[in-house]
Amino acid sequence: MHNMTRDPAQADVRGPFDGTTFHFKGDEARLETVGGIRFVTVSSKKFGSAVYRVTKVIGGHYREDYAGIAVPSANPSAKPTTDSPEELILPVSWLIGEKQLRYKGYSVMVKERPGLRAGPVWNQTCIFCHNTPPFLSTVMGALAGHASPVYQGEVVDQLLPENRRASWVVTDAPGLTSALEKELARLGAPRSSPSLNDGVAVTRSRFNREHLVELGIGCESCHLGSAEHVRNPKVRPSFEPKSAFFEQRFPGEARDPSTAEGRAARINRTCARCHQVLFSGYEHTWEGGTRRGLAGGSNINSGEARDMLLGKCASKLSCAECHAPHAPDATASLRGLQGEAQDRLCTKCHDAYAAPEALRAHTHHAPTGEGSRCLSCHMPQKNLSLDGRLTRYHRIGSPTDPPRVMLDRPLECALCHADATVESLVSKMETWWKRSYDRDALRKLYGSLDANVLVATAERGKPHEQAVAFQLLGEARARSAVPLLASQLTHPYPIVRGYAKRALETMAGSKSPLDLDADPAVIQAKSTEWVRSAFP
Repeated sequence: MHNMTRDPAQADVRGPFDGTTFHFKGDEARLETVGGIRFVTVSSKKFGSAVYRVTKVIGGHYREDYAGIAVPSANPSAKPTTDSPEELILPVSWLIGEKQLRYKGYSVMVKERPGLRAGPVWNQTCIFCHNTPPFLSTVMGALAGHASPVYQGEVVDQLLPENRRASWVVTDAPGLTSALEKELARLGAPRSSPSLNDGVAVTRSRFNREHLVELGIGCESCHLGSAEHVRNPKVRPSFEPKSAFFEQRFPGEARDPSTAEGRAARINRTCARCHQVLFSGYEHTWEGGTRRGLAGGSNINSGEARDMLLGKCASKLSCAECHAPHAPDATASLRGLQGEAQDRLCTKCHDAYAAPEALRAHTHHAPTGEGSRCLSCHMPQKNLSLDGRLTRYHRIGSPTDPPRVMLDRPLECALCHADATVESLVSKMETWWKRSYDRDALRKLYGSLDANVLVATAERGKPHEQAVAFQLLGEARARSAVPLLASQLTHPYPIVRGYAKRALETMAGSKSPLDLDADPAVIQAKSTEWVRSAFP
């Protein structure tokens, strides 16, 4: 995690800064290295041309992103074009698995962009989650309450139901004011008796690289100030914020940090300092919710800890039960937790299902099969991930939960049973688990109870639901869905286009030459030609 943000001079940069040019709707971004310095030159018909010296490399597990400042030319001695240059997020990403460049914004649910241009400003958007800031800087808004302006520091509790929120309470107002005076002076904007909203405003406009505790994710991102631990390693760091002038107060049984509930609440909120994203550019959530209304769980990467806090096991299960943040390769460590090893995490509490026959009676599937793995049903793979596949939805629940059945598509049982109809699945769920579902509501979702769940989702679903259906139809080799998938290669959301393309490639057994960033008419013509040859 420490390499989340890196100085390009010392970083192992994997993107092709060798003169490679990325083409996007007639625009270009050229990546090159001159005198050991990396540059990106953007040429856009709509937005003009600019040269950027790369100043930050962000990420590196699934993709690399870049930030840079504008300079007159790709010359190591070139000075910035302004006296106070802004570091802008550059419009290209390097996809590490696919070994190709892509438009930066297309890893999330955004609609098609007309051309290449840099932005937003790095220190006003990316800086807190991808680095180690002072903790006070991140919680000023939470301490101020609902009156706080929007800024980099967002605390997860405002995105949770009221009964699950921790509260933030000022216990020493003069002490807080003194701390704010010191912080604003450190940011170069001293003032007397500043309010929390003053702190938010100054932080948004002035907080930068030099104000971080550490570039990248360091120990204090999770463990906060740990001076006592450094002085005496036997004193364990606390995941709970400790301050002389404010408190974080946890709800219900989580108040006591020595209990399982208290430990899980503190660890999960530690992860949620960053993994709480409820992407602001896309309205829909799972559970039929909306971001600005009754928000359900996130449907893309980076909201996992918030989703966990929404779920049924958050009171005792912490993120660290599965994820090893100190492992040299956390993903490899997670891959080692498969099959029955996953189940044992669940049966520590749900011990009634530990025996094979009890598990069979509960799942109605063979105890050794995928249908009896706890996570297959209770953390299904239906979220859009950074590698263009599907990852687990971290709001632990059940595929029989009414909001998941009546408000979301596809029915989660269809994630394995790709050939099933709506009626065949819901009637089986009703029989096995003594549930009852409104058929009229299901007809509104799927059009017909006799419809194949995945095909109907691909035809009628919300964009994030469609992406799930596209991948699963591809994995199922559903050749009858080829025309439907081909028609979605011009989907309004480019990330969803990618799921349609990969589904077709999976069925064809070969890569497609299609450029999904081309004009829709070109995509349509080229895709018709390719589909005819790939599916004779």
